[in-house]
Order: sequence, then structure tokens, then C-alpha cells
Amino acid sequence: MALKKIPMSNDNASVVFLVFLASLVCSVTASVSYDSKAITINGQRRILISGSIHYPRSSPEVFSLILTPAMVSTATTFLQTKLTSQRCGLKLGLAGKLLVSSTINFHHPHELQVHKNIHGVCLLITLFHSLILHNRFTQFGGPVPHRPAEDMAFSVARFIQKGGSFINYYMVSCLWNIRLLRQPKWGHLKDLHRAIKLCEPALVSGDATVIPLGNYQEAHVFSYKAGGCAAFLANYHQRSFAKVSFRNMHYNLPPWSISILPDCKNTVYNTARVGAQSATIKMTPVPMHGGLSWQTYNEEPSSSGDNTFTMVGLLEQINTTRDVSDYLWYMTDVHIDPSEGFLKSGKYPVLTVLSAGHALHVFINGQLSGTAYGSLDFPKLTFSQGVSLRAGVNKISLLSIAVGLPNVGPHFETWNAGILGPVTLNGLNEGRRDLSWQKWSYKIGLHGEALSLHSISGSSSVEWAEGSLVAQKQPLSWYKTTFNAPAGNSPLALDMGSMGKGQIWINGQHVGRHWPAYKASGTCGECTYIGTYNENKCSTNCGEASQRWYHVPQSWLKPTGNLLVVFEEWGGDPNGVSLVRREVDSVCTDIYEWQPTLMNYQMQASGKVNKPLRPKAHLSCGPGQKIRSIKFASFGTPEGVCGSYNQGSCHAFHSYDAFNNLCVGQNSCSVTVAPEMFGGDPCPSVMKKLAAEAICS
Repeated sequence: MALKKIPMSNDNASVVFLVFLASLVCSVTASVSYDSKAITINGQRRILISGSIHYPRSSPEVFSLILTPAMVSTATTFLQTKLTSQRCGLKLGLAGKLLVSSTINFHHPHELQVHKNIHGVCLLITLFHSLILHNRFTQFGGPVPHRPAEDMAFSVARFIQKGGSFINYYMVSCLWNIRLLRQPKWGHLKDLHRAIKLCEPALVSGDATVIPLGNYQEAHVFSYKAGGCAAFLANYHQRSFAKVSFRNMHYNLPPWSISILPDCKNTVYNTARVGAQSATIKMTPVPMHGGLSWQTYNEEPSSSGDNTFTMVGLLEQINTTRDVSDYLWYMTDVHIDPSEGFLKSGKYPVLTVLSAGHALHVFINGQLSGTAYGSLDFPKLTFSQGVSLRAGVNKISLLSIAVGLPNVGPHFETWNAGILGPVTLNGLNEGRRDLSWQKWSYKIGLHGEALSLHSISGSSSVEWAEGSLVAQKQPLSWYKTTFNAPAGNSPLALDMGSMGKGQIWINGQHVGRHWPAYKASGTCGECTYIGTYNENKCSTNCGEASQRWYHVPQSWLKPTGNLLVVFEEWGGDPNGVSLVRREVDSVCTDIYEWQPTLMNYQMQASGKVNKPLRPKAHLSCGPGQKIRSIKFASFGTPEGVCGSYNQGSCHAFHSYDAFNNLCVGQNSCSVTVAPEMFGGDPCPSVMKKLAAEAICS
């Protein structure tokens, strides 16, 4: 299929849909086109809601399990894939390899099916007139970013009300793991998608009529071809509730929120009213008889010899290593005359090394002298400190580490890594000595990498020390141990909090780079969904490790004898490493009385009921868990958030009773948010809500 370029119209509502397929076996089971309003499938305009799962930290065996819960939030799903292969000039990541070698075939009506062969593929699907919602990445040294569910819902609803027809969640993050949904984001967005799909015939029929409802409020009204309408009521005020009048009815709109009315009358959804439960997660150590028994092998700081080469001057790292290894040794000799003054005064000369990034360990005569590292935003670094030199020849060995490759940004192919200089010694009799243009020896990678110590076969190629000989806080150390797979299918992780920086393998499979010694800096504090979102708005983990736990795919494990290998650059304590289960600790609900729900609307619209219905609070523990106890329950004006609720000035004293009767001992339960469930109305004429927290075990 040749590249077809569709010219862009001057109309802002136009759609550009470019599909490039090279070496692709493609089977299309639907007629797909477009117009100025939306993509049309089999002649029908559709609202498309998709999620991109790009390079997931999951093994191919569970990829389909991830896609299933990630996509159930809409009746019609669409996969937007950005895929590059060796033939495109880039290496395939985990997601790319998987997508090339498998078939994407979601069985939903009116859906485009694309079958891929195992040959090289370049596939790019780009839609303008679309909204891509980014979930921020966590970076080493940075706090953990969060985007509130209310804010994501507000952004999507606002885009749709302005005529948008295609939404893509870039980096789907509604899953803690394949068995633990990320609530309340998953549930809140699922409800939003269902509300949007209810309005779909009106949304794609034509442009909206915008009606002002106040200084900060407006209605976007879409008409159905068969008659009637759907409406989006928006309140853009960031502090105040708004009571608006629309079509002779009154509606209360929370600050910075949008209500969806599929029939221009009944509210089925508000972006600021979360009906889905939230949860707190705990990491529980897996019992190991006797704990993990570690063995160690120490990597010697490199010296000239086999597999080294010598050049005059300093080389750029990426072009030298060709991505064979994260590590490149820079080695040179420095002669110190016995007459040097610092040998008598004890004032060490200062070694200064300028590097393009990303991290650097400095060894002087085989001993670690210091470390420096950059950040994602500022990868360049400078090492400058006194070093202990002796009379005669001194060996300076600089281990430069690249923490990944640049893959995004303007002209990222020109970005450098490694020691580019200058490299100088200050404090000698001669003053300053520039080492940049003397002879340097280079060695790509580590000795342990060459021996494949991370693999099952390679780990037996050297003699490992054990017992009391397992050194702690020793740089350039390899550690290995074995463990049996725990029973059950709970998500597993490695707690690496006691280690510094390095890499992890299980049964020869690369788990990832660990760097818990790099503590997160930034601004962490109270998070609110209100107002324009930015990446620094809602962050946690300041002062703590950016990442402490590392996912262990169950499919990588054998029943017994699993090999765990850790390479530690800085020096850490392997005895603090443990295997943990990720489990739901508690689940919470926080829901207002008379809060609109899609289920209640559909029951009323079908004629099954002819009176207003109260919402229900739903609680559900993780698979295999039950609700052990009720930590908190209050119907009235409770305050706080999940994990730290408090009673307000209004509280129904029988709030706990309903949950104790209906929930304790169950995996999941539902409680109607009505005064009679809690012993009566504790404060008439006051808007009340129900907050509860249940402990799972």
C-alpha cells in the first residue's frame, strides 16, 4: 500500500489521517473514511477513544492481559500505534517487538482490524482534530508525578464539547499491574467514556450551539438528527460552585467541572464527582525461609589490556559503545614527580572532569574517589574534588555511564554522552595540567558483562565469595542468589531500597536499572484537580528514591531455583533486598448523595423505575482478598482523603452499621447512599456525602 497524503483543509475542523504501511500484511474488515467532523466507519461517524501502551514494563506473555482492562472503557476501541523497526533505523523496544510478531484483533463492532506479519514494519497513524493526554514519566532524581482523575476527565470532556472526536491516552496508566486497576482513575474515566458514547449520535451530527450560563459557565448543546439534544454544562470558575439554569431546570456545578446530559435534561456524569473507589497499596515481603543467601564477585577497575584500544583525546560515548553497554572506561596515566609540593603539604590536587552525562565514577589507582551524575533535564555533569595521588605513575580510571539513549526532542541524534572534557589537574607545581589531549585507553563494557554473569550459564564461569565475605557498600560488585517462586499470582516486585545504582536480572532477563540512591528533589505538596494542569502540579516522593520497587513478571519465574543477579556500581547492602507482593491495603469511597450515575439514568430511561434513584457506594478488594474491617465510615460532612478521613460537623452515628453488615467478610459490596441506611438524616437541608474506608486482607 502506497503512502496516501490527504491535503489539509483550511477548516479548523478538518481531519488529517495519514497511514504509512511498509512491508505490512494488512486486512481491513471495515470501510474507513473521514470528513470534517469525525472518522467514519462503515459510513457512520464515530467518537474514537484509544490508549497507547508504549514500551510497557511487562513481558510479552501478559501484554494481551494488559490491553483487555485498558480498553474496556469504551464500546468501540481504537489502537494508535507508533512503531519503529530496524528498517526504520531504530531498535524495536518491547512493545514494538511484540506488536510486529502478533496480531491486534479486538472483537468489537465497526472496528478496524490490522494484522501484522513478523517482518520489519513502519507504522504511523496520526490524527489531527484529536486529543492526546500524556501521563508524565518518572525520572531518576525527580518526584513521582500524578494527574488527578478529575483533571483528566475535565480535559477530555472539554475537548469533546468543543467538537473533538478522537482521544488517545498516551502511556495508559489505569493499571497498577495486570491484576490491580489504578483506581479511581480507571473507574472515573470508564464512566466518562460511557457517558460520551451515550451522546455520540448527537456529538457527530454537527457543531454545538454555545449558550452562556454565567460569567464562567456555558452550555454546549448538540442536536440529534431524530430530534432532541445532548448538552455539556461547564463551570470554569476555580473556587466557587455554580447554580445555573438550563432549559427551565437548575443544575449545581462544582468548580472546574463539566456535567454531561445525554438528553439535555438528566445529568449522568460530572467530571469532579468521582463515583469510583480509590485504594491504598501496600508492599508485603514474601516469606523466605532463611532469607536470600547472597554471593558476590568484585569487578576490578579496568586497566589497559585485552579488549582495550588507545586514542589521543576523548571520545564521545554513544558512538564508541554503539549501545553494546551502558559503560565505557576512560583510562590514562598521570606521572607525579616526587618534588610535588602537595606530597608534603597533604593538600590534594583537584581533578576536574566535564562530562556530557549521564553518570561518572572516578577511580584513582583502583580506589573509588568519587561520583557525579546529571539529571534528565540537565544531563551534563562536572566532577571536581581533591584526589589522592602518589609519587610516580598513577592510574586514573573514569567509568562513564549512559542511563538510556535519547529518543525524543529536537535533533536528539546529535545529543552526546560521555567525557568530552576538559579533564584537568589543579594544584601541581606547574599549576594546571590538561589531561584532555594525552593518550587515553578505552574499554567498552564491564568484565562481568563480557562473562555474561547475569545469565544462568555465565554466572558459573567465575568463583563467587559467600557468607562473611559478601562485602557491603563495595563499588563495582556483582551479587547473585536464588529463590523459589511464591505461591499465588499476586503482582511481585523487588524492593531495592538498600542498594545504590546498577542493574538487575532474573533468570537472565533484564529487570531494569536501579538507582534508589538518587533521591527525588522538587516540590511536593497538596494536590488539587482544579486549574490548568502542569507536570509539577501533583508530585510525591520528594526526598525519597524516585523508584524503589521493580516489577517482577510472573512469566519469568520457575517454580524453584530462580537466579537473581544484581550489579551494584556505588555500593549497597544486598541483605536489604527482598521480594514483595503488591496488594490492596484498603479501599475507599467518597460519594455525594444524589450524585448522578450512568446506571441510574439508564434504569430510569428504560422505564424500569419511575422515581429518582440514590447512588451506591461500591467497595472491592483485590483478587483473593476480603474486607476485614471498616476503618472509617461517615454519612454527613466528612473531611480528608482516603487513608486520612475525619468526621465533620455533621455525622450519622450509625454510619458504620451498613458497612459492617453488608461488607465485612466479602470481597466486594455496595451500600446505597441514603439517610435511612445510616439511621436517618443527620443534618437536613445540608448537602451530604458518604466517605468510608475498608481494610482488605
